[in-house]
Amino acid sequence: MAGVIRRGLALGLILLALVAVVPQAIAAEVLQVRSSSLLQIGDRNRNYTVQLACLEVNPADEQAAVDWLKQALPRRRRVNLRPEGSMEGTLIARVTPLGDDQDLSAGLASAGLGRLSCSAA
Repeated sequence: MAGVIRRGLALGLILLALVAVVPQAIAAEVLQVRSSSLLQIGDRNRNYTVQLACLEVNPADEQAAVDWLKQALPRRRRVNLRPEGSMEGTLIARVTPLGDDQDLSAGLASAGLGRLSCSAA
């Protein structure tokens, strides 16, 4: 009986050690709003440029759209990326801040600062 208890305790300690050592998943973070449709995103290992998918911003609304994005995305805000493709080394993705239901392209369109250019997925 004592042997079973010792094995159980040993197994419990091993599992506890593994849980403590395994790093948790880290979401991508916004490093910079570069324009009304380009973000600089980073994670633990790399930084990359992300273009907001399915969004067209009128040049007259460019600064207002940048201001809206900066308010919605303070530096280091964590986001989920849903890739739609890539073009010339730039990831094209739907970007949704963690905790929000609406992606940024739809948010800009709802605010009247852009137009969705493809059907919603």
